[in-house]
Amino acid sequence: MDKAIPPLNLRPEEGESTPRAVAVLATDPDGDAFIPPHTHRRGQLIHAISGVMLVSAAAGSWVVPTGRGVWVPGGMEHQIRMAGQVRMRTVFVEPGMRADLGRHCRVIEVGELLRTLIVTAAALPLDYAPGGRDERVMELMLDEIEAAPALSLHVPMPRHARLAGLCEELVRDPSLPATLDDWALRLHMNPRTLARLFQRETGMNFGAWCRQARLLLSLPKLAGGASILAVALAHGYESPSAFTAMFRRTLGVPPSAYLRRDYLA
Repeated sequence: MDKAIPPLNLRPEEGESTPRAVAVLATDPDGDAFIPPHTHRRGQLIHAISGVMLVSAAAGSWVVPTGRGVWVPGGMEHQIRMAGQVRMRTVFVEPGMRADLGRHCRVIEVGELLRTLIVTAAALPLDYAPGGRDERVMELMLDEIEAAPALSLHVPMPRHARLAGLCEELVRDPSLPATLDDWALRLHMNPRTLARLFQRETGMNFGAWCRQARLLLSLPKLAGGASILAVALAHGYESPSAFTAMFRRTLGVPPSAYLRRDYLA
């Protein structure tokens, strides 16, 4: 009998009923697609092998670029908005398979090995034979997800609808100018009111959020070989030196050293 090789763009709910306890589904949605609030019985790691996602759940909302993933426990309602063209890979894990995967959302780095395992697993038959190479790929993938520490460098998204809309604009185009006064004007708010709202919604002040968002969104481009000059200009900095100074303050090393230390997937 032919094996059931998973086609591209299976519906997410199909990850609940695969023959084996672990499955990876590949989805390449249309640009700026939106997956409305839903839940899964299985836990899942949501990862984009390219593009940027905005993932929202009860525990928070996060910007998830290439090189990052969000673990969402089974039963937790969440929604996903794509910022541009995204190639999404979702790892579904049957409850009870790995206790250490956790009952809480967390953002993790998807390093080169884990990314390769996810891409490989997405091409495996949904009814892969137990005890063989395919199952070992799945087991090693779960090992890597378990071992990945939660990242402190992530960007929370506000739940306030109009404020979230402005944040999404910056995520889509990090080169856009952004000031508290301009955003307050667009939201018909007093700047002090917006500052308090921003802190309450994200746990960060406005300036820190913008800097962290631009930094996080720059990492995949740096890993892809873009020059520091090109990345700096594309992410709203007037010069490479300004970008490098911010990068060093946040991560402790300049972009060139960060890349040499293989922190990026």
